[in-house]
Amino acid sequence: MDSFEKLGQFYLGKLFDLNAGSRLDEYLMYDSRDLVTHSVVVGMTGSGKTGLGIGILEEAAIDNIPAIVIDPKGDLGNLLLTFPRLEPGDFQPWVAEDEATRKGIPVEQYAAEQAEAWRKGLADWGQTPDRITRLRESAEFDVYTPGSTAGLPVSILNSFSAPPRAASVDMDLLRERIITTVSGLLGLIGIDADPLQSREHILLSNILENSWTTGRDLDLAQLIQMVQSPPIARIGVFDLDSFYPSNDRLRLAMQLNNLLAAPAFSAWMEGDPLDIDRFLYTPAGKPRISIFSIAHLSDAERMFFVTLLLNQVLGWMRAQPGTSSLRALLYMDEMFGFLPPVAQPPSKRALLTMLKQARAFGLGLVLATQNPVDLDYKALANAGTWFIGRLQTEQDKDRLLAGLTTAAASSGSGVDSARYADLLSRLAKRVFLMHNVHRAQPSLFQTRWTLSYLRGPMTRSQIKQLMDPRKDARAPLEITPAVSPRGVDLPAPGAVPAVQTPAYAAPRMQASSARPTVPSQWQEFFAPVKCVGGPEVSYQPYLFAAARVHIIDSRTGIGQAQDLAHGLRVEENNLSLIWDQAPALGVNLDELAPLPLPGVAFAPVPLDLLSRLRPADVERTYRDFLFRASEIRVWKSNVLKMTSQPGESERDFRIRLTQLFRERRDFELDQMRRKYSGRLDTLARQEAQALADLERQSQQYEQQKMQTYISVGSSVLGALFGSRRGGTIGRATTAARGAGRMSRERQDIGRAESRLEDVRQKRRILEDEMQANLQSISGGLDPQTEMLQEILVRPKKNDILIRAWGIVWVAE
Repeated sequence: MDSFEKLGQFYLGKLFDLNAGSRLDEYLMYDSRDLVTHSVVVGMTGSGKTGLGIGILEEAAIDNIPAIVIDPKGDLGNLLLTFPRLEPGDFQPWVAEDEATRKGIPVEQYAAEQAEAWRKGLADWGQTPDRITRLRESAEFDVYTPGSTAGLPVSILNSFSAPPRAASVDMDLLRERIITTVSGLLGLIGIDADPLQSREHILLSNILENSWTTGRDLDLAQLIQMVQSPPIARIGVFDLDSFYPSNDRLRLAMQLNNLLAAPAFSAWMEGDPLDIDRFLYTPAGKPRISIFSIAHLSDAERMFFVTLLLNQVLGWMRAQPGTSSLRALLYMDEMFGFLPPVAQPPSKRALLTMLKQARAFGLGLVLATQNPVDLDYKALANAGTWFIGRLQTEQDKDRLLAGLTTAAASSGSGVDSARYADLLSRLAKRVFLMHNVHRAQPSLFQTRWTLSYLRGPMTRSQIKQLMDPRKDARAPLEITPAVSPRGVDLPAPGAVPAVQTPAYAAPRMQASSARPTVPSQWQEFFAPVKCVGGPEVSYQPYLFAAARVHIIDSRTGIGQAQDLAHGLRVEENNLSLIWDQAPALGVNLDELAPLPLPGVAFAPVPLDLLSRLRPADVERTYRDFLFRASEIRVWKSNVLKMTSQPGESERDFRIRLTQLFRERRDFELDQMRRKYSGRLDTLARQEAQALADLERQSQQYEQQKMQTYISVGSSVLGALFGSRRGGTIGRATTAARGAGRMSRERQDIGRAESRLEDVRQKRRILEDEMQANLQSISGGLDPQTEMLQEILVRPKKNDILIRAWGIVWVAE
């Protein structure tokens, strides 16, 4: 057998012969790109559904594909139980003690039996402990427990923040997100709200739409305040108080506030924010399998959290560039209640949107359930792969076949219902029927042995035992800045005007109402102020310079221009030109006003110092400073011949490289397969012809053998019972000729077998050649571990244009 370690291929098991009741030696390899068209896994308890799901996630991790995993039962935390040494001591903390008790053996002995079972099981399926090590090194596995601190906690504080612009330009999609968010929140306080009839739902939806369309972020506390004092005057044709009187709004605000104030709810406000990018990749850019265990939550809490999480996944998805390769997985186990055939829970809208649109962004959905009646099969028309295991009842089988037929018809394929019904009625444990629209025929296979130890659902205490050591080791997400820390801060165009006051700055000078007279060679500017008036606010003078810096580098393809401005505090006895100590002004030159606001006092200016300072010195020293400090750090992959974008961190660049590598790999795999497909098809036809010839020769041989045996028998009987001599001789002659023909037929069979073996040998040689070329495509490249080249790009002095200098007055 050839190796199952193939580029872009998931090793899910081996083909299975139902009639013989045994597995074959042929691997069931699954193209990872087929998951882009989504997958459904259906099977009753004990069918092996969890093992198949964990196998899919293991293969994804080995292929550097991250995943968001929603785990309503607690089974998928088993992905963290990987023991490369396969020693009993590794298994002992996780084995089920009640099983050992039931068997009447010590826990230590039961752990040793489990370790041996895993060692033997992996060996039977051609897997070594090294593959477990590879799995652990390929991705990071974490278990999150929203609403609990047993695993890694999750904060929902940013769940009401405005979605990314890419996710908010389509108003229909934005309103879908608003509907699902509000429905989930109201469900948490026990309100089953109709989006078209419920006052509560309509009010909260209008508040969110008003905030999100203007890019304003909210948290739950701000949302509660806005319920009391909404930023809108009318809802529909009615004024606000007619539609929803203030006393009624206060009661709704109190209900939401009780939720926020409840001590049990505090766990929802701690931990990692709902940031999908963070859940999919570590700070170093390593793929992450983030498992959200929600078995401990109530039904309302589950719906609330799953809805928020799915909305965040949607927002992340729409911000990604399009791709035909698999970028990430969303795996959801036990779909009961989340995608029902009739009802419209908040989660269903988000799932429907992803099932329709996620393919274009490389996000693959894998949805699993025990009961076929749990799923809306019309919604699953976009699911390209169905893994069907053993079902509970005939009704379940009939329901599944009806749904599969509907989904297949929607995708333009067909289903042989009679054949499928026969196969489904005979499925054994861990045997699945795979219907894949990307393959001409369905496949029966037995799932491989998992690399992870399947101990069953994990309790919160066991999750805590797993995750406590990781909590202290986890570091906050760090993004490498585009500019060296010793350099200047490159503000984004249109940044909010601000002046940072350094710690070394002199105390504010006492202000007077009179505006000082500044020498005519100095221009004056006035920074925007947020508040005016009062004795605590006054204009303070800063020595000011602004420039446009062009950074151009033909090697890396960088061509960037930035408008920069800095201000040095003017002290009573000192005018320093040490620009390295100057804070960057987050304001464009065009945003500075030529005149002050009325009612603001002015601090004095040391005119004697100012008159001795030449503007040319300001320009020269500022240009020197920008030349020294303005540098852009970029990263270069010498293998993929790619350079990061200005402002792109090493982490994000590695993530982008991984996806680009996967896309390039998939393209080259397609090219390679097309190159060999013609010759392989020819050999396949020759093999089929040779096999047909062998069968024909075998049939002819059997017929001739039967005729010869009859002739010989007749001759012998004639001799024994005294037949006439001539007749006996004739039959003997016929028998002899038959024996000769039988010998020639046997020789024909030998030649047919030789031709068949020759064709098969040619096919094996060609397949081995193709596989060798396919494996060479990667060249051992791993974008996660490649040593990237760091390049610092600085401007030339001639590319620094000083636009203005003078005094800028900042209200402080």
